[in-house]
Amino acid sequence: LLVFVVVRALLVPAGFGDLGHYRRGALDDVAALPVHFAGRAACEECHTDVVEVRHGSLHERIGCESCHGALAAHAADPGSLTPKLPDAGTVCLRCHRAEIGRPVKFPQVDPREHADGKKCNECHKPHHPETS
Repeated sequence: LLVFVVVRALLVPAGFGDLGHYRRGALDDVAALPVHFAGRAACEECHTDVVEVRHGSLHERIGCESCHGALAAHAADPGSLTPKLPDAGTVCLRCHRAEIGRPVKFPQVDPREHADGKKCNECHKPHHPETS
C-alpha cells in the first residue's frame, strides 16, 4: 500500500481529480497552444467565387476548414502554403456515412451501395451538392 501511494504521488500530476477525471491545468495548457485555424472570414476574403457558389446551399453554413483542414498559415501568407484538395471519398463520409444515430432526414449513404466505387465529387459538387 505504501509503494502504491508513493508511486501515485510521483506519477499523477498536480491538480488531477480537482475537476472530476481531469487535470485542473489542462485547460490552460490547451489555451496556450498556437491557433491553426483561420476562420471562415479569412477564407471568404480571397475566395469570393466559392462564397457565391455556396450561396443557398445546405453546405453554406459549414466552415471551410471543416473539410479543407486548418489553414491559418495559408491565410497569413498564401504563397507559403498551397492547400491540398480534400479526398472527397473520405471527407464527405465524415458527415454523410449512414449511421443509426443520425437524423433520418439528414442525407446519408452507404458508400458500398451508393457510389459504385466513385468518389463523391464525381457526381456531386461539394460546395453546392443540391445542384449536382
